[in-house]
This record gives sequence, C-alpha cells and structure tokens, in this order.
Amino acid sequence: MSAGAQLTVTDKRRAARHPADYKVIAEHKQLGDVHLNIINVSAQGFMAKGLDGMERGERLVMRLPVVGRIEAHLIWSHEGRAGFQFERIIRIDDFAKLVDAMQPNPRLRPKR
Repeated sequence: MSAGAQLTVTDKRRAARHPADYKVIAEHKQLGDVHLNIINVSAQGFMAKGLDGMERGERLVMRLPVVGRIEAHLIWSHEGRAGFQFERIIRIDDFAKLVDAMQPNPRLRPKR
C-alpha cells in the first residue's frame, strides 16, 4: 500500500485548464513557506513552476482568491514544474471568479 495522499477527487487530466499568472506563498509541513507561480488552473487543480524538494503525495496549504484556504496534493513534478490536485472541487461559480482574479489579461479569460 502506498503512503501517498488518499484523494477524494478523481484525476481529471482532461479538465479545462485556464492560463494564469499568480504568485502564491503556500505552507508545507517540513519546508515551511513555499513560493509558487501558478501558470494554469482548473476546478480540480493547478500547475505551478518554482517547486523543489517535494515528493508525490505531499501537500501544501494556500490561500487563493474567492475560495480562501485550500489544500493541494502534489501529483507530478518535472524540471521545476509541478501538478497539484485540490482537496476538493471548486464550485463553478467560484471557479469563474477565481480565474478572473488569477488571470490579469482579460483576453485570456474564459468567455461567459
């Protein structure tokens, strides 16, 4: 049996991802503050760059616009990039607001 995270959200690799440019300071149990730059986001998770020293299944806790405090588990990492899965799915109305807050370029925001 693996010692990784026991996630309740299924892996949805084909979920719509939205470009983002959002810097966040997350908390890690052993590493303390971890600085990340979120480069894309979906309702189930995000991809970030600037991550070192974590292994698959480890978790971060961060505060994001609209959704507030949320936990994310590391799913994969490669050459400074990493994919995280949120502990819970973000509701669609909150997700739309989150994308607006994380994407400074209005032309890249989803059409509504």
